[in-house]
Amino acid sequence: MMSLSPPRPRRASRRLPAMLAGATAGALVVGLAALPAHAESGAGAPLGTVARTAGDARFEPGPCPRTADPIPDLERAYCGTLTVPEKRSGHKGGRKKITLAVAIIPAANGRPAPDPIVWLAGGPGDDAVSEIPMALAGGLNSDRDVIFMSQRGTYSADPELTCRNIDEFAADSLDLVFGAPSTGRLHVEETRKCRDQLVSRGADLSAYNGTESSADYDALRKALGIEQWNVFGISYGTDLALQYMRLHPKGIRSVGIDGVLPPSLAGGAVTWQAAREGFDGIFKACEDQPACNTRYPNLKATFERLVVELEAEPMTTTVTIPGQPEPVKVVLDGGLLVNWLTFASHLAAGVPRSIDELAHGNPQRIAEQYAGGKYSPQAIGRVSHGLVFGVFCSEWTPFESEEDVIRAGRRLFPSFPRSVLANAPLLSWMHADCRAWDIPAAPPSIRDVTVSDIPTLVLSGGFDAQTAPSSGPYAARTLSRSTPVTVPYVAHVVFADSPCAQTITRSFFNTPTAPDRSCLAGLQPPAFEIAP
Repeated sequence: MMSLSPPRPRRASRRLPAMLAGATAGALVVGLAALPAHAESGAGAPLGTVARTAGDARFEPGPCPRTADPIPDLERAYCGTLTVPEKRSGHKGGRKKITLAVAIIPAANGRPAPDPIVWLAGGPGDDAVSEIPMALAGGLNSDRDVIFMSQRGTYSADPELTCRNIDEFAADSLDLVFGAPSTGRLHVEETRKCRDQLVSRGADLSAYNGTESSADYDALRKALGIEQWNVFGISYGTDLALQYMRLHPKGIRSVGIDGVLPPSLAGGAVTWQAAREGFDGIFKACEDQPACNTRYPNLKATFERLVVELEAEPMTTTVTIPGQPEPVKVVLDGGLLVNWLTFASHLAAGVPRSIDELAHGNPQRIAEQYAGGKYSPQAIGRVSHGLVFGVFCSEWTPFESEEDVIRAGRRLFPSFPRSVLANAPLLSWMHADCRAWDIPAAPPSIRDVTVSDIPTLVLSGGFDAQTAPSSGPYAARTLSRSTPVTVPYVAHVVFADSPCAQTITRSFFNTPTAPDRSCLAGLQPPAFEIAP
């Protein structure tokens, strides 16, 4: 199973167990920078430099956290830790404490607005600190301090609930048939090993979920002495933001959500919906360009035919991957092809050519992209599987059956065989994994729709195949002061890749009820690659 984080094919970022991204070597970043002038947390002290207790939480200034990749911007950050209970209720024998890393990037203009922005990372399971480059590349800190806190269990938190064995299996199993039951059994074995490892280290696996994380962010705001702040969540962070708005609305000035996953829908069925909408966005854009449509006619039908054919008769090839001493064997079946396109939507200009080459017997481009992502350093040891399964297995699978997922997939992709439909993109073997993870279901209220009058920017991408573009307007229906925006021709998490989306987001935090959306009028589709 994979989490829903956006791959970053053109920059180093989140955790990201990016499918298509490269990364540099990791480094430990510590130390406090010289203190620039910025928002204060009490008695003239800059934000994040004062220790404070708020209820059962305590913030302590301190060194910046370790990071898997160098993040030079931490040299000017204020850092510390927030200590909170591992589980706030139902814990026997006293409440164990955990610590969450905090990094505060000062406003670039040196004169920050009084209401900072807190960043909610994707995943689930990504580390917010690793997403600092993405946030700053989009200018999010232009006139506000931006606060990054590692969600519980993530890379820079203590405990860190990562499991390299699951990530390594994803790479080592490329020579197996992706959707075969035997592959699923091996995958679940690795999940069970991960569970046993984390339990042996003393983790209460039932404490790593959106309800506890929402309380963590409420505690952080109070412990930093912030009266009012803004929230910006991406990918899974939108699910968390919507929960946070519902459970702890006090102190939230405005909310931005990008790549929307409503808690009331989260699971396999809506992921099939995302695939349908994102794939069709790319196919339609090619069809609308005469050169693309002439060179690659009937692209949608070709892709769906290939899924069916490869599921019946998988294709095997070998590819050369940087950093791997030997060629890597890759078996392409229908399920793998669906997962490839889900991530390749970030590289939409090359998608028609890759599908056409596969249709003519050449799987190299697809196999190289898919395998390269699995072997990327960003895909190994970065994701908190403790948080991944904590969310999936308490908040998602108890409220959606395996048959629900198959029915949704069949409605949207009627030609696909059951063996493909059983595993929604990015969520392979999720129900079997959750049976092995064995934690209690969350209360049914976890699926409640968020009803709020907090001003909310709701961003979606027209090519998003990971969270459905239609989920943005769905969430906006019950947010009375929301501004839904679909940015065309962009994949999952538009803030990462679209200067227009970045402009809209910055404008929103300055004027939450009237963001400037004028840049949308000038957007153009990608120029698709045309093979000779």
